[in-house]
Amino acid sequence: MAEVQLTGVSKRFGREIGVEDLTMTVADGSFVVLLGPTGAGKTTTLRLISGLEKADAGDIRIGGQLVTNLTPAQRDVAMVFQQYSLYPHLTVRENLAFPLKSPILRTPEDEIARKVTEIAEVLRIPHKLDNKATALSGGEMQRVSIGRALVRDPQVYLMDEPLSSLDAKLRSDLRIELKRIQADLGATLLYVTHDQIEAMTMATQIGVLDNGRLVQFGTPREIYENPVSLYVASRLGLPRINTLPAEMFGGAPSGAATIGLRPEHIEHGAGKPSQVVRVEHLGDQTRLHLTLDGHDIITLTDPHTPLKGGETVAIQPRDALYFDAAGTRIA
Repeated sequence: MAEVQLTGVSKRFGREIGVEDLTMTVADGSFVVLLGPTGAGKTTTLRLISGLEKADAGDIRIGGQLVTNLTPAQRDVAMVFQQYSLYPHLTVRENLAFPLKSPILRTPEDEIARKVTEIAEVLRIPHKLDNKATALSGGEMQRVSIGRALVRDPQVYLMDEPLSSLDAKLRSDLRIELKRIQADLGATLLYVTHDQIEAMTMATQIGVLDNGRLVQFGTPREIYENPVSLYVASRLGLPRINTLPAEMFGGAPSGAATIGLRPEHIEHGAGKPSQVVRVEHLGDQTRLHLTLDGHDIITLTDPHTPLKGGETVAIQPRDALYFDAAGTRIA
């Protein structure tokens, strides 16, 4: 595996910004997630690293080697896409073996057989090796698609929302599997998603992108607890952070326009009276949907709360985050 370094990388498509002045290091053996909405520059970043797009400016290094002018094949990276990209007329074994039969790799047949068996075990699909790709479930097809990348043993794995087309249960299962595989292999993996749960549960570091710019890079906990802006704060957390006028509870610092409150950072029993609109019982937790001075608020409470819609509960902030009018964090 290898470290990936981007220094001042920029890419435009006509007047549209793909990425702008992007500087980031993906450490050897790390699982880095690029997070942001559609158009933030996530996929463009992957395509620049892989060589499918050429940067207008800046340097890209993989394992210390400058690769800016190298072809995709010369960069020794493997990419997994949202779609399965399997050959339907081939078996699982043949699909996994296909990348190794490239004239560039020239892998011996006995080595191909060993690697295919090994990766099938890692993916927990050895019993499916002789099945045609069309006979697989969606989750199994995506495992094979991931396996086609793993079998190559490249320097870096690049994954572009590989789980987004699967149902919720499969996504949850494969999140766990993918993190296990990455840890077992010690792989360097750069993963693109707009799904905050994937980012929080899999990443060693998260890079938050906004209109082609990297606005914060850190561990999931760092970004969740200490976001640099309201934009970053709203990317992580479910339910989303509550945003209210800064003076709603008093004591706001100078220059603050907005107070941001995570649902778990709202205390009950003292403070300003709010009305319960709805109570959501989710088993391990209960969400209270409140309204205060015309503003909607979601907070968490005891799973066995006796509160009902229409009742009143007093609330006050704890560990509040404050932001100025431009959305920048105020310490």
